[in-house]
Amino acid sequence: MSEKINIEVVYALPTEQTLLYLELPAGVTVAEAIQSSGVLQKHPEIDLDKNKLGIFGKLTKADAVLRDKDRVEIYRPLLADPKEVRRKRAEEGKVMKKGGGDI
Repeated sequence: MSEKINIEVVYALPTEQTLLYLELPAGVTVAEAIQSSGVLQKHPEIDLDKNKLGIFGKLTKADAVLRDKDRVEIYRPLLADPKEVRRKRAEEGKVMKKGGGDI
């Protein structure tokens, strides 16, 4: 009897979260777990060559080997880079504060 591990595969949209529990053979990779989960059929917009992947919030590669009770996360691309948004907000604040004109 080959050893089995229990894992979760998670993909979240703004309005819906998909959480799948799987029992797979030990030695399975992140990509194999995602393929086995059926999440790609439910969410065809997922592209494993483009979407970033993680295990419990830490980025990982598709060929990483999973351990028992790991949580595989499929991340959506960001619509806006948070650093860029903060930088723009700071620049706008500086421009507004400079106003007042000459007296």
